[in-house]
Amino acid sequence: MHLTIGWLYGTKMNIYGDRGNVLALEQRARWRGIPAETREIGLGEPIPDDVDIFFFGGGQDQEQIAVSADLQGEKGEALKAAVEDGAALLAVCGGYQLLGHEYRPHDGPALLGIGLFDLVTEAGSERFIGNIVVESPFGELVGFENHSGLTHLGPGTEPLGRVRVGRGNNGRDGTEGARYKHAVGCYMHGSLLPKNPDFADWLLAAGLSRRQGGTPVELPPLDDDLERAAHAAAVTRAVRTR
Repeated sequence: MHLTIGWLYGTKMNIYGDRGNVLALEQRARWRGIPAETREIGLGEPIPDDVDIFFFGGGQDQEQIAVSADLQGEKGEALKAAVEDGAALLAVCGGYQLLGHEYRPHDGPALLGIGLFDLVTEAGSERFIGNIVVESPFGELVGFENHSGLTHLGPGTEPLGRVRVGRGNNGRDGTEGARYKHAVGCYMHGSLLPKNPDFADWLLAAGLSRRQGGTPVELPPLDDDLERAAHAAAVTRAVRTR
């Protein structure tokens, strides 16, 4: 087995420690003896057909304008097709917004997404900054949110989870993120995966399953004492400061 990670717009959509998610996926694969390769997929570059896991980080509005235009048409359709075929995907903040139908900034026209998730985001007047804890199917997730976007899920769209601490999608309905097949979008920076090893391993197993034609993959356990200690400390800090 080997693992290929596709990092979407790594030089443009990479803020608040998002690169740590790619590093965590690479290292957790290698610790298990699975060679891991990361390929950056930039502006004007096609979606490779052999990517197991995609990562799509956050960026400023200016970067999102260029990325939104680049994703329209064949490239966006290829990314959606990969998810339909079983590829895993994690998108954070700006990347999450552009996987919905559109992002509506304060000034200027709406930025089109690709509609992988049934959601719409609009710029809000308040910035949500701080620790966030979310109850999810992957257990309790902890991260750091820093956004003013208000994301509203469409009917029947499954959120990543329910907010315990923080503001989440819009600060009103108690939801955070969205899920579809093995694709997850959220507002959790930080980086998310180093402090949430079970979620990282879910993405790894999903990507490796696609690599093997859909055969389920059971990953051997790792010594995650440090990761779980970091998780517990982050949750404690979030609860104390809310």
